Amino acid sequence: MMPRLATRSTTREANSSRIRRCSLFAIILFCAGCATLRPDVEKPVSTSLPPTDDTPPAHYIERELAAHAGLSGFRLLTKSNNALMSRVVLADQAQHSIDLQYYIFNNDATGRLIAQRLLKAADRGVRVRMLVDDINSGDASSMLETLSLHKNIQVRFFNPFHTRDPSFISKAAQFMLEGRRLNRRMHNKAFIVDGWVAVVGGRNIGDEYFYAGSEANFRDLDVVAIGPVVASAATTFDAYWNCDASYRLKALRTTKPDSDALEQERTALARDARTFAQSDYAQAVFAELPEGATADRPGDWFWGNAELVADDPAKVTAKDDAPSLRIGPKVKRVLDAAESEVILISPYFIPGETGINYLAGLVKRGVETKVLTNSLASNDELAAHAGYAHYRPGLLAAGVQLYELRPAPGQGEQPATSGGTSSGVSLHAKAVVVDDRYVFVGSMNLDQRSKLLNTEMGVIVDSAGLAAAVKRFFDSAAQPDASFRVSLEPAYNGEVPVWSAKDGDKVVTFHEDPDTSAARRFEVSLIALLPIESLL
Repeated sequence: MMPRLATRSTTREANSSRIRRCSLFAIILFCAGCATLRPDVEKPVSTSLPPTDDTPPAHYIERELAAHAGLSGFRLLTKSNNALMSRVVLADQAQHSIDLQYYIFNNDATGRLIAQRLLKAADRGVRVRMLVDDINSGDASSMLETLSLHKNIQVRFFNPFHTRDPSFISKAAQFMLEGRRLNRRMHNKAFIVDGWVAVVGGRNIGDEYFYAGSEANFRDLDVVAIGPVVASAATTFDAYWNCDASYRLKALRTTKPDSDALEQERTALARDARTFAQSDYAQAVFAELPEGATADRPGDWFWGNAELVADDPAKVTAKDDAPSLRIGPKVKRVLDAAESEVILISPYFIPGETGINYLAGLVKRGVETKVLTNSLASNDELAAHAGYAHYRPGLLAAGVQLYELRPAPGQGEQPATSGGTSSGVSLHAKAVVVDDRYVFVGSMNLDQRSKLLNTEMGVIVDSAGLAAAVKRFFDSAAQPDASFRVSLEPAYNGEVPVWSAKDGDKVVTFHEDPDTSAARRFEVSLIALLPIESLL
């Protein structure tokens, strides 16, 4: 049958429909560009409060530091429940100030628990400053705005959208107008209390980062730090708090919460905290930590000379790559000095040809080089895996040892969405160990996004004890029942990757990405065709 020819009437209707759609989209673009973002709103400069010695925790830390002059002390938070309770304990002990900055602060069970403890600290007179990146603030935005009604709580959003809690369409429209700005995010994570102690590492604030998620959970690393690095963390926080990309709520808010909102939120947070305390998760935490969280318990620290490293916040406005604004060159200097072994832990690992050549050079001069990253089955970002898979054969050919984290036992592939959520267990830790002595723990992935687009921070430490602790984390995750070991084997078209692991006592081998569907592998192959590596 011949197709029906369009009449003038149907053509007019189609054109009219197109005009209406274009007009609507233009209105959306206009509203996105002229909404509530006001850089002219006064933003008072504030700085970290100096440490004081009038609290029991301060007395304890002073004694520890006196016995290790000039060094910083660290405890590694490998267990997620310990990481959560350490933050709770630190907030409960705070007497003067809490400064925290996070890429994500969720309005979920653990996020509300932390928020409730921050509110209680503010009620005691503690000054609380919260800096949150705006890219994922939607669900928590109202809660954070309400907390800011407290006279002792200040909230700022980093590099915000023009509208509060924008819809998907609004976000897309704003990205079209300001993609270069909005694509640059603050990925830093820090929790600083009374100028004496800080938590720095890979974890955001949210259920999945503390193994409390019903679907998504991450294997991650933080350090609790005392000593000179804490002052550096405070200085870094101030730089971000006062930078041009940090906005007060007065510059963003379209409607102000009513006067009763804070009391209503206080009641709701207290109720949710009680509910959380009665949960199976909390009962397991209490049973596992009978003597308190790591941050609360006197004991051994890993001591060493340390440097707090952080990207300059000006990185988000720089027109071109400026290595002086990045922490990458400082981490690379540690790698350059490697003599025997390098361990790299990164959930998103996209080395590029330059990275392959660099790691090949390490191997050639006798440095055993190992990488732990996500498998396709555990990765929550398919685009990042597509970028990594492109370089996997070259890494293996260069002699780099590759380990890919498996999903949790009994689970298959982790569904990835545009929001980046996953199910089961994914790797989220970012760390480097060199020669059983030097350690980096922080927020930086080994990919182009962390290098050029996001801001990052972490600590570089000269400590054999801390190095051994991070290495134990790697060794545990790299076991054949927890990770796939990837290698090359000959094929008719050259060498191809194969995966080996253990299923009970049996060694099993796979010739394509294990525990994944054909549809997922096909989706990755399509993504790999796109010229988006600089964004990954």
